[in-house]
Amino acid sequence: MKVVLFCGGYGMRMRSGSSDDVPKPMAMVGPRPLIWHVMRYYAHFGHTEFILCLGYGAHHIKNFFLNYEETTSNDFVLRGGRTELLSTDISDWTITFAQTGIESPIGERLRRVRHHLDGDEMFLANYADVLTDAPLPQMIDTFARRDAGASMMVVPPQSSFHCVDLGEDGLVGGITAVSELPLWENGGYFVLRQEVFDHIPEGGDLVADGCAQLAKRARLVAHQHRGFWKPTDTVKERAALDDAYARGDRPWAVWERDEAEVTA
Repeated sequence: MKVVLFCGGYGMRMRSGSSDDVPKPMAMVGPRPLIWHVMRYYAHFGHTEFILCLGYGAHHIKNFFLNYEETTSNDFVLRGGRTELLSTDISDWTITFAQTGIESPIGERLRRVRHHLDGDEMFLANYADVLTDAPLPQMIDTFARRDAGASMMVVPPQSSFHCVDLGEDGLVGGITAVSELPLWENGGYFVLRQEVFDHIPEGGDLVADGCAQLAKRARLVAHQHRGFWKPTDTVKERAALDDAYARGDRPWAVWERDEAEVTA
């Protein structure tokens, strides 16, 4: 299945300085940017045809792949001054680079690459800045059996704050951690059918318009995931993932886990 990645946002909360024009999906986690980790996740499950919805800082993403260094994350032999790769990351990937506007909302970006999805009953979509170990084949198979227009992965609230139950007299009746409430939030991993385009107006949003309208028509399903899921909305969150990578604690790297099991 084709994978649409939304990677054209400003990512203001990820900026390290006023002159920093690197888009959020290009923030580094270990030796590779976020977008690579997301794409490697999909490729591990056999989905290697990507459509990148570019916008702000597009040249950073283009240059990364146009000048891709396989030796950064693959073993190799240097013989006679020539490099012989022992494995490869992206040799079987097909990547379409599509400029979808600087200010375009997510839904509009999706609309602008629809012609690249012609003939595909279902396709995948992602914000390109969230890492997970979710079982993608199960997510796809479950949705394929459902009569619905879209599937959204949902996760428990990630906030560390607490909600306070107040009485009319101002006395606190209870305190509950947000993470313990019976709530779910958008996890950013989607399986979509062409039907979603019927509900995204020009300049619209994928979730607020497309998914919301499908939900009203009982055409939106949720895949609940309680495993590893980490966003990278801030410098602190990105740094935490980078530190985890350095420690070898990277549950999102499902390709490493499965490769280790094969060689064990």
